[in-house]
Amino acid sequence: MSLAAQNKNEKRCAENPSKQRAEREVGMCRIFAGQDPANYECRTRSVRLGGHATSIRLESTFWKILDDIATGQGLTTPRFLSTLYDEVLETHGSIGNFASLLRVSCVNYLHDPGRAIAEARRELEQAVGE
Repeated sequence: MSLAAQNKNEKRCAENPSKQRAEREVGMCRIFAGQDPANYECRTRSVRLGGHATSIRLESTFWKILDDIATGQGLTTPRFLSTLYDEVLETHGSIGNFASLLRVSCVNYLHDPGRAIAEARRELEQAVGE
């Protein structure tokens, strides 16, 4: 597209906010739609939770995030998952959907990783001090 055509299109968008929003949304959809399918391919991993062997199925991107979180805690991913599972049981008494809890934990971590890690360390120090 020529510079003149781009300028004309930008002027039209500025005059029509709904068209501007629609074009912005289309561009954003392309970002998400164009991602590598491997990012959202489901992977199943076998782990031991509460003394029982089980499997967890998550999208590969979530596994990558969980691997990063575990590494940041100085744990293997299976050990991290087992510890998290035990702590949730201790806190809430039951776990309705552990895979969903893991996905939401990943989102919380991405939203504010510094806070998530700092809180985990503070809780660990309090537990060790008791």
